Amino acid sequence: MTSQHLLGPHVVGTRIVVRRILRGETGPSGGPALTDLLGVCTSWGDGVCVVQPETGDPVTIATADIVSGKPVPPRPAPRLRVSPAEAQLRAMALWPDLETRPLGDWLLRHSPASRARRANSVLAMAPSGVADDYDQVVDFYAARGGRPIAAVLPDSDEDALFRSHGWVPESHDADTLFQLAGVAGARRAVVSRQDLVLPPPPVQLEETGHLVIARLDERASGVAAYDRDWVGFRSIEVDPEHRRQGLGLLIMSALLEWGAEQGATTAYLQVLGDNTPALRLYDRLGFTTHHAYRYLAPPDRPPAQRSD
Repeated sequence: MTSQHLLGPHVVGTRIVVRRILRGETGPSGGPALTDLLGVCTSWGDGVCVVQPETGDPVTIATADIVSGKPVPPRPAPRLRVSPAEAQLRAMALWPDLETRPLGDWLLRHSPASRARRANSVLAMAPSGVADDYDQVVDFYAARGGRPIAAVLPDSDEDALFRSHGWVPESHDADTLFQLAGVAGARRAVVSRQDLVLPPPPVQLEETGHLVIARLDERASGVAAYDRDWVGFRSIEVDPEHRRQGLGLLIMSALLEWGAEQGATTAYLQVLGDNTPALRLYDRLGFTTHHAYRYLAPPDRPPAQRSD
């Protein structure tokens, strides 16, 4: 059996998949039995390759028994494997006063206390499974005196559905990016910032249940919420006269510490895709985009600039 693979000493420390012969065993066709193994190569040399699978003990393979193999991308972190809809549902912790109503696999959301689109739109990021879903969305928001808005994934079937009824982008804003980071990594990134000097007075925290507001007198503020080991952030704001002084980083630092104290391992936030200063800050803290989404609405009035 000819061996054809892309493996060698250069793959030590990387994730690989290996197809190998099982000596002394016969396969279904009568030839040698083969098996596949996925894991991180920890050693290559002296005629053997050692692979550490995700679970269990390391496996030592004679390189002569390798039939095929190649490096593969690292397995995404568990936080990146959740669906956009699941991530969005977790983020509802930031809006504790929401009225919600399931519509199949969609979720109708309304807040009497906030005009934010995240709190006043139908979350439609997968097929609803309901025959009259569109009509029910329109009726739900009409009964509450509001303009119907849909949060959809770009170029999805749901995007096409609402556009087929004449819906257009709700505002001139860019698509919103839902970003995730590990809490531990984000905290390390904050500590590594040599220019982070806490000016007096310190950040003040006002905690109410699973939600907290951080304030640096009148110069900067932000909100965080904790739920099921995720901590989310919104409304990170710095007074225009005090920007470019690291105050947004100070607010994020305080909120990350609070989230870690609650037991959070994953941090999330949502930011407009053209908000370059905010994206630079979040990139320094290790945030990466999990998914992008947009808001659509009927064109019954000119699109307005509104908060997320």
